[in-house]
Amino acid sequence: MADVECRMERRNRPGTKTIEYYCWPEELFEEMDSTLAVQQYIQQLIRKDFTAIDEILKAPDTQDEGVWKYEHLRQFCMELNGIAVKLQNECHPESCTQMTATDQWIFLCAAHKTPKECPAIDYTRHTLDGAACLLNSNKYFPSRISIKESSVAKLGSVCRRVYRIFSHAYFHHRNLFDEFENETFLCRRFTEFVTKYNLMSKEILIVPIFDEVDTSGFVGHVAESEA
Repeated sequence: MADVECRMERRNRPGTKTIEYYCWPEELFEEMDSTLAVQQYIQQLIRKDFTAIDEILKAPDTQDEGVWKYEHLRQFCMELNGIAVKLQNECHPESCTQMTATDQWIFLCAAHKTPKECPAIDYTRHTLDGAACLLNSNKYFPSRISIKESSVAKLGSVCRRVYRIFSHAYFHHRNLFDEFENETFLCRRFTEFVTKYNLMSKEILIVPIFDEVDTSGFVGHVAESEA
């Protein structure tokens, strides 16, 4: 009974005030007895210090790497909904008629029978919806404890597509991007993640996130000629 009560304390009950969310003691990964333990552990690390990227991305010694990568990508997609909501206020189909990043990159949306151009905000929605469908697919990811290598191989494609949301926001909605990045370090963490696990080639990581961190550790503006 005591064990059950301890677990119940790790819930945000109905009526909990925002400032009281997640106000429970940290738990060691080895003591997390749940099929969602990896997700809970990652979220615990992010809440503790979202700027401690190396610590967040460091897998426990006993953790399966495929599951670790999968759970991180799920978390990235959930957090990317935050920037998608912000983009709706200024990324309109009339002004951003294509999913672009600078004048050199135009991305086709894979949500259609034949990939085609989409307004940037529609591309963002379609991409996050598609990622959610794949990552929640019982066919490819029936378990949160072990994942087949053939399914792990699909993560790179998801990474490439969702990264385009970062690149569009950076090059076309810079103030919005900076505000969101300062609050989350999400693009920086994502870039570290895909680099560490070789999920994307460095040539297509076009947001110069590591070159623009000031001495306080937060993203700042660069000269217009460098954007």
